[in-house]
Amino acid sequence: MNRGNDRLENLLIPFELLEPRTLPEALSMLADDDTAVRPMGGGTALMLMMKAAVFTPRRLVSLRALAPALGGIALDERGALCLGGMATLSSLEHSALVKTHASVITRAMPQLSNVRVRHVATVGGALAHADPHMDLPTILTALDARVQIAGPGGSRELFVDALITGYYETALAGNELITGVAIDAVPGRKAAYIKCTTRAADDWPALGVALSLVCSGGHIETARVVIGAATDRPTRVPAAEAALAGALIEGTTLAAATLDRVRDAVASQVVYTSDAQGSGAYKRQLARVHVVRAITAALQA
Repeated sequence: MNRGNDRLENLLIPFELLEPRTLPEALSMLADDDTAVRPMGGGTALMLMMKAAVFTPRRLVSLRALAPALGGIALDERGALCLGGMATLSSLEHSALVKTHASVITRAMPQLSNVRVRHVATVGGALAHADPHMDLPTILTALDARVQIAGPGGSRELFVDALITGYYETALAGNELITGVAIDAVPGRKAAYIKCTTRAADDWPALGVALSLVCSGGHIETARVVIGAATDRPTRVPAAEAALAGALIEGTTLAAATLDRVRDAVASQVVYTSDAQGSGAYKRQLARVHVVRAITAALQA
């Protein structure tokens, strides 16, 4: 048996490629009850799945023609930063608005994949794919970002931590599309993202830690602490957030007792998964170390 030829035949299974010009047209081409029908933004993850014969499409709906309408980056009337669902990661990386209003995204972008991928991968695609190793969903969860979703029945909105429900799973229906993401303006917010990786060309991170701190008067008012990559989805750590709330800021760090409580919380309150990047126990120890580094980085931002 020639497995190479078998795989090639799988890759050559014909499928329908549609290129709608408007959002309503795109929605009409999707199917809620057919998993072989998928929308395609940048296609970076989808193409890999097809090459590996993990996914065999019957129909792909290319969203490329919607980029002019859904690829913008702007501020709304309330000052929220709005990222179009078809905005590329590269456009986020080089946006002056993103740098001013969500600089943690700007700082994180050079760590995300490579330049070629960032030029085509989209915000909506990163969220809809729900790969737990992806960095952007973890960062957006820490920023309490809201996701705008369009479907045949109208539009709705979900927070990122409600959108992603599990390993490669979301609350999206098969005939819904992510049209945008909104990040509210929060005075005094400082944020950071740190990930642990070998930096190999094909490497996924073993751990990602994103956090945002709302600071005022020399102390932390509220905090969001999110663990990614080492879990089946971006996972908030309420016990760590409670430990940080009200903490006095001492230069660019916090009291040792506060940091100990945060370390203990991320170690004991999160289920870490074992995979090729390391065991759950190894990732738990990484989290204890990197959450403190993320706190320091956020306070220095």
